[in-house]
Amino acid sequence: MITREIRLAAPVAGEPGPGHFTVAETEVDGEVTVRTDYVGLAATYLELMRADCRIPVPAWQPGDRVGAAVVGTVVRSGSPDLAVGDLVQSMTGWSEYSAGPAAQYVKLDRGLFPDPSYHLGQGVTAYYGMADVAAVGEGDVVFVSGAAGGVGSLAGQIAKCRGAARVIGSAGSPAKAAYLVDELGYDAAFDYHDGPVADRLRELAPEGITVFFDVVGGEQYDAAVRAARPGARFALCGSLSHQLGGDADRFPEPDRAAAGARGIELLPFSCHHTPEQVAAWREYFTRWLAEGRFVFPQTVVEGGIEQVPEAFLSLLKGSYRGNVAVRLA
Repeated sequence: MITREIRLAAPVAGEPGPGHFTVAETEVDGEVTVRTDYVGLAATYLELMRADCRIPVPAWQPGDRVGAAVVGTVVRSGSPDLAVGDLVQSMTGWSEYSAGPAAQYVKLDRGLFPDPSYHLGQGVTAYYGMADVAAVGEGDVVFVSGAAGGVGSLAGQIAKCRGAARVIGSAGSPAKAAYLVDELGYDAAFDYHDGPVADRLRELAPEGITVFFDVVGGEQYDAAVRAARPGARFALCGSLSHQLGGDADRFPEPDRAAAGARGIELLPFSCHHTPEQVAAWREYFTRWLAEGRFVFPQTVVEGGIEQVPEAFLSLLKGSYRGNVAVRLA
């Protein structure tokens, strides 16, 4: 079968653009053939497109298909484990169809969530970081940076469901800040462009924060250090304030001395999406959805395979809210 896929045309140095991607035709053949229905997008993919990739995962090279998590439908199968029509998830990337051994596809329950795109959310990372790393619980005062993004929009809700007394989020616009409070249940939120972050935290958490879930770094990390109570736990998930630019130091070392002086516990982490981590997230996600305590924040972009790079670049510019997926026409 001939399919179209998105390949990396050139390594990204500095700001990414349309010229870094190309559409190519290729033949796919294997034990199972799957039509891609939804393509998941994440800002982390940008680092994998750089020649000097700084995360411990093999970077994509020019000519490689890009992308990772997708959900699709089996259209041909030679395996007793998968039947035509089954919904599956894989890491096969940005292509209209994929094919390979049945073992590379995970069969999904079509009735588990309201829409198949829910399977592409970044909840595993958010849950692991908030529940297992930060161990958020009753009475905590939580600050989430980048709270309108795929991870942050879930992390704050997880904190509320686990009993946090107050959850504060930062976002990149007044509209996104209002969205956090009005639709996602945050107790307070602010546009981080609206004056010094330290001033906003002093106003919104006058007694200090006990948990910081950070996907941004930079000024927001520094402000959180100043706003933290002694013994606060910082779950450090990313550094988007540096990562999206072209600077040489995209993953700066956090100021450990300042944190140590305040008795802050720094907890940098990465989530490997182990079966145990996935199972834990799905257990609580389905329960909280059924109880009406949780909203799945997402943007679904409609389009063909050619629109996937455009949607990805829009995500990096902050054009969307929540988790982002492209539903392929």
